[in-house]
Amino acid sequence: MYIKYVMWGLLSLSSLLLVFTLFRNRRAGRWLSTLGLNIVIAAFILYGMNLLSEYTNLELPINTTTLGTVTVLGVPGILLLVCLKISLL
Repeated sequence: MYIKYVMWGLLSLSSLLLVFTLFRNRRAGRWLSTLGLNIVIAAFILYGMNLLSEYTNLELPINTTTLGTVTVLGVPGILLLVCLKISLL
């Protein structure tokens, strides 16, 4: 029971220290805003692909795995997910 509170305390303390470190460094803020923009763009691309699923018969779920793949890899990530979806059908 007490270990749960200790773990939550460590998580909150480390999160606060991470936020403090990020706000001290100006380049970190730029990096976080770029990452956030890439995540939003990836979500819109996946949403647009799901809107076109009636025509293409291909539906990709929007979850952390697909969103992370498209965020990191971009267009090749979309192609990777499409090829995986087609090959596993």
